[in-house]
Amino acid sequence: MNAIEVKKLSKTFKVKTKEKGFKGSIKSIIHPKYREIKAVNNISFNVEKGEILAFIGPNGAGKSTTIKMLTGILYPTRGEVHVMGIDPAKERKKLAYKIGTVFGQKEQLWTHLTPYDNFKFFGAIYDLDEKTVEKRIAELVSIFELDEFLNTPVRNLSLGQRIRCEIAASLIHKPDILFLDEPTIGLDPVVKEKIRTLIKRLNKEQKTTIFLTSHDVGDIEKLCKRIIIVNNGKIVMDDSMENLKYHYLNKKIIEVKLNTTINIKDEEGIEVLKAKEHNLKISVDTSKRNISDIIDLIGTDKLIDMNISNEPLENIITEIYKSTK
Repeated sequence: MNAIEVKKLSKTFKVKTKEKGFKGSIKSIIHPKYREIKAVNNISFNVEKGEILAFIGPNGAGKSTTIKMLTGILYPTRGEVHVMGIDPAKERKKLAYKIGTVFGQKEQLWTHLTPYDNFKFFGAIYDLDEKTVEKRIAELVSIFELDEFLNTPVRNLSLGQRIRCEIAASLIHKPDILFLDEPTIGLDPVVKEKIRTLIKRLNKEQKTTIFLTSHDVGDIEKLCKRIIIVNNGKIVMDDSMENLKYHYLNKKIIEVKLNTTINIKDEEGIEVLKAKEHNLKISVDTSKRNISDIIDLIGTDKLIDMNISNEPLENIITEIYKSTK
């Protein structure tokens, strides 16, 4: 049995339209008109048990609507959903014992309580006896390294510490599936890497299925073996991370600050995006040119500072969407 099974899933919302002018406004109140928006349009996919899946797309693509249907918050207009063999629309309470959710921008912990007290509270919500809760807290404290701030009020924790506690709290009842929505948003690179390591450890040691949404290429590259990309409510790609890397994630953005002005022209694998005085911004196709080639081209004696980053995920998704039209 798959952890998640989705067949021909659709969700349509009716939105009230407004007419211009005073008379139009009165008419809209008395005789309202509606238009339909297809947030999710006939999508099908499966997620295997123990898999870490990236489910991504631009804002408004239908990601959140899909997750809400998977977790029972919204009812589908059409289609079928089964999560751990449960229909979320019919048995949401039963499903709650099988899943955990973490939304990077929304707090679920009581900020005036300590992480320990929050874990006890969540244990009670899931009808766990005291002995089971204490054992589970000990396991989570070990996995997520929470000892130092276990008894510190959540409001006094750093963002990275809070996210670790948010994930731990969502796992108190040992869910089979963890839904993570932007778990590393707003975190610095060191803390991001820490969170990713913990997620991988959780998946490896406890076989928890991870359903991840993120706008951070690093999250997807380092955590997932498979990726589903949605746009305008439809799946535009369902492929392995390895294949996606080979075809789309080979571009790097190099920004350099120099002690002099140099002239670099576009050539195979190199595109100059911006050149202003002593600053350069270059796009490099690493399937054709090595980063070291660019450094040699610039000259290490001219370098003051350099930053290498991935191409924004939105650009990659746009490119994929255009190629699959």
